[in-house]
Amino acid sequence: MIVGLVIACEVAFWVLLAAGLAFRYALRMPRTGLALLLCEPLLEVVLFVATAIDLKHGAQPDWRHGLAAVYIGFTVGLGHSTIKWVDARVAHRFAGGPPPAKPPKYGTARAVHEWKVAGRWILAAVVALALLQGAVWYVGDAAGTGSLRVWQQRMLWLIGINVLIAGCYTVFPKRAPQRGDDREPAGRR
Repeated sequence: MIVGLVIACEVAFWVLLAAGLAFRYALRMPRTGLALLLCEPLLEVVLFVATAIDLKHGAQPDWRHGLAAVYIGFTVGLGHSTIKWVDARVAHRFAGGPPPAKPPKYGTARAVHEWKVAGRWILAAVVALALLQGAVWYVGDAAGTGSLRVWQQRMLWLIGINVLIAGCYTVFPKRAPQRGDDREPAGRR
């Protein structure tokens, strides 16, 4: 049941996003489009409540409950930026909006961009960690929460990987090519 609900929430996320943008740009009804986009968090509330009810009725916590917590965390951390990303492209393609801004390629600006991206992923992982810990406390059975602890370890790895990537862009910033260095080498023509 939980996995089906996670899948349904993911499908509903994209359906609401498409419908919201269609109302916003194609039908020229921006308020209706905004209302549809604001319904997105309700999906996570439904998933959270369904997972809590499932655990309350004695379901053994397993990978499915961990998946639900991680899905909610990722939607909290990455949902808004995903919506903004798609909205900018739809506005440009279908409504005459400006071209979407490209991320910086070099130097400190690129490092700042990478830290912002890492921050969103870290927020997603922290929310998932908190929900997983809440589920562990809610169930109260230390022996039956091993699968939730595995998900927590994965979220800690995710945080570490994102800090490492952003840190590399900070310590080893990518430099802009020097004038004349941007030509292709002779052997690649």
